[in-house]
Amino acid sequence: MNDQKVVIPLKRFLLIEQCPVGWKGLDLYMFRDEAVVFYVGQSHLAFARVWEHLLSGFKGHSIMGRFVWCNWPTSMKFTVELLSSQLEQFGVVGNELSAAERLLIQQWTPCFNVSQNRQPTPVPNSYLPANAPFRRRRSLNALIHEAERAVKAEDNQLWTQEME
Repeated sequence: MNDQKVVIPLKRFLLIEQCPVGWKGLDLYMFRDEAVVFYVGQSHLAFARVWEHLLSGFKGHSIMGRFVWCNWPTSMKFTVELLSSQLEQFGVVGNELSAAERLLIQQWTPCFNVSQNRQPTPVPNSYLPANAPFRRRRSLNALIHEAERAVKAEDNQLWTQEME
């Protein structure tokens, strides 16, 4: 039984090409910032589904992916959460995957989940809407390179602070 939860900044998620073995049982996912959940979803392999959203965003096939790229580079600070429907918190719904997803949608009222969500949270005004034009190139490799630089700068800053 998998009871793991992974919380990772999007900029770091983008640097992971293959799903780590320990994440393979995670079947729920959320895109969020520090205050708002944008989207909740389910998949038998949440890691791969998050990547599908990101890749489909370039062609407009995923509103969540499109929202990420329209708000780049600010969206680098978004968080991706991967969870297992087998977590204790989902015991109230028998740890059933679809019921666990519904529970998360009811709890967080995500902006882009319209199904099973009576009052989606409005997208904060600080973000561009998902139908805004891209402000960066439509090259995944270029965006991943930007994420790598941001992660390296963040790691260097943390290392410098530890040395003081």
